[in-house]
Amino acid sequence: MDIVTQIIWLFVLAIPIACISWTVTHEEIFREPHEWCVERSKNGRYILSRKFFYLFTCEYCFSHYITIAFLVLCDYKLLIEDFRGYIIAGFALVFVANLYMSLFALLRQAIKKEKVEIVKIETETEVEKQSI
Repeated sequence: MDIVTQIIWLFVLAIPIACISWTVTHEEIFREPHEWCVERSKNGRYILSRKFFYLFTCEYCFSHYITIAFLVLCDYKLLIEDFRGYIIAGFALVFVANLYMSLFALLRQAIKKEKVEIVKIETETEVEKQSI
């Protein structure tokens, strides 16, 4: 595979990795399992148990495991055609996927801020109308 194709694969494969990692660790559909894992990661009896359950609460940590699954599934290697290509690809995919998740988080935060500001403006407008 030529380098341009490898780079395209890098940026495309990072999208589902980021989506899966974000959804499992942040979205409402997985709220109950997430809360259970948070509880187990804080109050587990053994350190290995606490660390295992923590992996499901942190999008960065979880993205490593999703990346490994995608590397196996897609047989994607970056730069080198032997096992070292898997290692390079793995860290590159985690990096790009976490870039995507950070951008998504910033976008969601900006949207939430705008919604709050709109509600505030609407409330102020209604108060002004009532006082007139």
